[in-house]
Amino acid sequence: MSRVPDVPSPTRPRLDALAVRRTLREAGLRPRHRLSQNFLVDVDVLEGILAEADPLPDERVLEIGPGLGVLTGGLLDARARVTAVELDDRMVEQLQARFADELADGRLRLIAGDALDQDLVHLVEPPYDVVANLPYHVTSPTLHRLLGAPPRAHQLVLMVQREVAERIASAPGGMSYLSVFVQYHARVRIAFRVPREAFEPAPAVESAVIVLEPYDETDRLEPAMEDDLWRLVQAGFRERRKMLRNVLRRQLTGVAPERIERALDEVGITSDRRPQTLAVGEWIRLLEALGPLPQPRS
Repeated sequence: MSRVPDVPSPTRPRLDALAVRRTLREAGLRPRHRLSQNFLVDVDVLEGILAEADPLPDERVLEIGPGLGVLTGGLLDARARVTAVELDDRMVEQLQARFADELADGRLRLIAGDALDQDLVHLVEPPYDVVANLPYHVTSPTLHRLLGAPPRAHQLVLMVQREVAERIASAPGGMSYLSVFVQYHARVRIAFRVPREAFEPAPAVESAVIVLEPYDETDRLEPAMEDDLWRLVQAGFRERRKMLRNVLRRQLTGVAPERIERALDEVGITSDRRPQTLAVGEWIRLLEALGPLPQPRS
């Protein structure tokens, strides 16, 4: 994983911890820990995110959790058309004041509310990109909403907790349910890591910028089979450190043990394999060998 790239800029914006503290103080604001509010204060990180996003003029971009509008301003300076979703009504007021002109001319659309209450994939007309500094506490559910249904973004450039970024991009051996879910839907790349000092206030953990490139819709399973895939993967990861053969016998309700044995043998999954060692393709082949799963009882 690389460090923050040094991307030269002819006009670097005023962005540092002192400036952010002054803005918060003048507005009578304090970061809200429960909303994972840590404001970006490092110009190199900002420019690194913008370089990865590389928005074109008039390109539609969805931003989640704009906060004080640091990333929003960079996207607007690149002439992107931004739809931003902000939960904190105090930040909404700041954004409305800072970007009054852009709101008036339609370059910025500001939605006040919880991103998890929004139909995120329908907020912006496709094609669109997602560029966001995601609040740590909503990273997983936000990824499920952004990737779980069409129309999916062309590209997602996201700042997340470093540990989560590494889990998402993990190779077999360190997989999790989230790894399988994201890697099924998109190519994953960790662009660079972000130190704690890049934020005000500094969080307890490092961050990282990840780039997701969703696969074409034709590369996906049929909806019913995809539902079965997530039931199978969820069953496996309920006991992620146990042998998959034993886990599935216990967790796949309504599936005969003999059927599980035959399917595992057919795809070459040996008796000592654990769920975290399976790649996405192995889960799919296992499901194909098992066939349709019984419907859960209502």
